Amino acid sequence: MRIGEVGRATGVSPRALRHYEQAGLIVSERAANGYRLYDPAVVVRVRNIRHLVDAGLTLDDARVFLPCLDRAVTASPPRGRNLAVALRRLAVMDERIAAQVAVRDRLAAALAEATGGRIRPVA
Repeated sequence: MRIGEVGRATGVSPRALRHYEQAGLIVSERAANGYRLYDPAVVVRVRNIRHLVDAGLTLDDARVFLPCLDRAVTASPPRGRNLAVALRRLAVMDERIAAQVAVRDRLAAALAEATGGRIRPVA
């Protein structure tokens, strides 16, 4: 399959596919004309990578899941190293959310103080 075909089959842009390849998550061969050629099985892997990224994991995080990217990655709960990576990523997200909430609260308080309470941000 050429890169455009993989992109259409997975909903992932050719640019992202090249990025996945650069990250070592997928591989291609080169045709005589230099075009990337992928095994059709890469479609499952790319969908699984996209699932992990959509869930908040990074491509580095996804690398830990390589042994199970060629089958239904959600078929069983994460264990061992996979679970540890997912829990670490969740902790990072929780920290970022808490930091953003604190910044939002400071801005809301500053607006309320500056306007004598006339402007109250929507919560």
